[in-house]
Amino acid sequence: MALASLVTDLKASLHDSAKVFTSPGDADFERFLQQALPDMQFKRPLSRLATVTLLTDQTRYAMPVSDFAAYKVSEWADPRRAPKPWEPGYPGPVPRISTEWDGAAWWVVMDPAPTAALLACYGSSLRFWYFARHVLGAADGDTTVNVLDRGLLLLRAQVEALKEMAIRNVTKPVQMRDGLSGTPRNSTPSALAEQLLTEFREAR
Repeated sequence: MALASLVTDLKASLHDSAKVFTSPGDADFERFLQQALPDMQFKRPLSRLATVTLLTDQTRYAMPVSDFAAYKVSEWADPRRAPKPWEPGYPGPVPRISTEWDGAAWWVVMDPAPTAALLACYGSSLRFWYFARHVLGAADGDTTVNVLDRGLLLLRAQVEALKEMAIRNVTKPVQMRDGLSGTPRNSTPSALAEQLLTEFREAR
């Protein structure tokens, strides 16, 4: 799914409301699609495998991937490969594996730091699964959202567009005509945004 085709579909789905957004180069619609991606990570998580080389007595390791969103699970320290605590050669308890954001970069953290005995037992290659960030690309193959979820992505982007319409209307005169025209209150941008967000969350 190329970004340009997604923008075209998003504009079409908003019908006349799309005319509200006038940023050059369809920047508004690209922003709505980008803002939808974090929820797509939650709705359609993308799992990938990464590897870190462990060192004796080192606690923190630079994250080896650039698309990291959240830690999932490690394949390191299989208890079936180690002696039991009551057996000779027991390497000690396995460190807790986590990730840490320092304000500038992600780190893989071993707490406590692995000992030489642990590395001899389990190896120095820490393979772990993580949740990756979804991205939108200029070419079809560069977009990570599954083509089968195109409608779901557009639905979530519509919510962002409607939220901005609602905020825009805060500074403009509003005439409530429900009593005369019969226009339902759920036709307002904020109400529609809530309705579509509920539809997104309940989608399977």
